[in-house]
Amino acid sequence: MGLTEKSKKLLAWPASTECAVLLFLAIAALAIPGTFTESRTIYSSPPFLFLLGAFGLNLLLCTLKRLKTISKAVLVLHAGVLLTLAGCIVTSFGYVATVNIYEGTSVNRFYRWDKQQDVDLGFDLLVKKINTEYYPIPVKVGVLKGQNKEQLFVLKTGESFEHGGYRITAESFDPTREQLNLAVYQQGRKIGNSSTSGVSELPPNFPYSFVLVAFQNPRLKRLWVDLAVQRNSGKVAEGASQVNGPFQWGGLYFYNTQTGKDPDGAPFAGIQIVRDPGRPLVFAGFAVMGLGAVLSFQRRILNRRKQ
Repeated sequence: MGLTEKSKKLLAWPASTECAVLLFLAIAALAIPGTFTESRTIYSSPPFLFLLGAFGLNLLLCTLKRLKTISKAVLVLHAGVLLTLAGCIVTSFGYVATVNIYEGTSVNRFYRWDKQQDVDLGFDLLVKKINTEYYPIPVKVGVLKGQNKEQLFVLKTGESFEHGGYRITAESFDPTREQLNLAVYQQGRKIGNSSTSGVSELPPNFPYSFVLVAFQNPRLKRLWVDLAVQRNSGKVAEGASQVNGPFQWGGLYFYNTQTGKDPDGAPFAGIQIVRDPGRPLVFAGFAVMGLGAVLSFQRRILNRRKQ
């Protein structure tokens, strides 16, 4: 019995379809608890990683065994699957950490879910500002001259009205503070700003003041958090985090998971920090599998035309 025949027998079971089916069923059975619970620790556990590695080895041996007969399209598909599996294994060396941070403050300790304890990740994270943007809604603005009610106007943010030789534009509206910010123009020139909260940057002789009379319930258009990463009290990087648009720095992804206010009315933001070193491999694997699917489809079309 030659070395080549021994090698074939050695590859027979690990490279078989039966072995692949058993490994796939084992992976699926282990993944069920992680699917129906909030715990994701199963995906980084040694048994699960071993099964992923064994499944990848099975596919590699199967590919090598049939290398001379396998089509290029299937070969590309196999390469994509192997890249994706490698990415999943490398991802297990990452982590997920969460923290709630008050607006205008920073923290340097975060709760790591894999270790189930607060840890120092080597930097401070500052929530500079929590921003909200709403769809324009109708508001009623009252114009006062002294204590006398002059007129009532209904408009949306971005719209204007004329009164007493002035043009007044509703620049922005904050429904949480019930505050409308107005810009005042005279003969096409901006002379200042005024707010229905009572803050005014208009000339001292300006004869009018404005009050917010009523408004419709607003609909949130966009919410984002301005973040800054600091080390040794110095700013390293800054950016914005919003839904489906995390702030990225140093291989970390900063997601804004929630915003709210504590019982005293102080605003805070919930931040999730994700380190996923296998992400590039997974995306590369998906791209290669997509290419393999296109090549396979193209091959079938060419074979049909030949027939």
